Amino acid sequence: MDTPDRIAHNQYQRTYFDTVVRARLALGATTYVNAHVQRMLSALPVLPGQRVLEVGAGPGKFTLLMAGRGWDIVANDLSPVLLEQLETASDHQIETLCCDIATVGDHISEPFDHAMGFFVLHHLMDFDAVFAGLAKVLKPGATVAFCEPVAWNPLYYAQIFFTPGMRFAGEPSLTSMRPGKILPALERAGFTRTRAQGYGYFPPVLKNRPLGDRVERWLDRQAWVPFPNAFQLFSAQLPA
Repeated sequence: MDTPDRIAHNQYQRTYFDTVVRARLALGATTYVNAHVQRMLSALPVLPGQRVLEVGAGPGKFTLLMAGRGWDIVANDLSPVLLEQLETASDHQIETLCCDIATVGDHISEPFDHAMGFFVLHHLMDFDAVFAGLAKVLKPGATVAFCEPVAWNPLYYAQIFFTPGMRFAGEPSLTSMRPGKILPALERAGFTRTRAQGYGYFPPVLKNRPLGDRVERWLDRQAWVPFPNAFQLFSAQLPA
């Protein structure tokens, strides 16, 4: 059920992405984007022919790299503007689904084998409604995985503060990107084997440089490095 708060939040997010920060969603198979895709692939046991829901796909920054693997990807987003951009950019037949993820069950006719999302949860607010909505449209044994920022990494707050057009109101749950917040919400929705795994250190401007990529790979191998990760992968599974 749509509440006034949810309607207002969704309207703000539509405006935020359709008009304000659309430029920073530029497509391209960069080293930075590929690193997140590879991390996602390590968590999703997807087989060719399986039906996968991508939450908050936007214009397809990550979708386009995940397509072509033999998966039946359905790209979900609140914005028809961004989904139209995805459809135009893709060389593959990708089904799109424009709706609030909490109500996705009202818009599909068959369940999904898995679900994934790249940097979408920190734009949402009611995690109980989101994960309950996902649980209703997934098959038993399905895996969900989300690449997200790390709440206590200061780089994100600096990015929002100094980047023209970015607003804290557009990233309302950045401070909630913590295992203690997300994993219990997944469990309340019926998911098990919940896990959070940190990875990576650098923003695109550094990661996309050969030296930056090499340094980050080295840091990822050093378990003793106290510097906080910039990203994390939340994953969970429905009981079979």
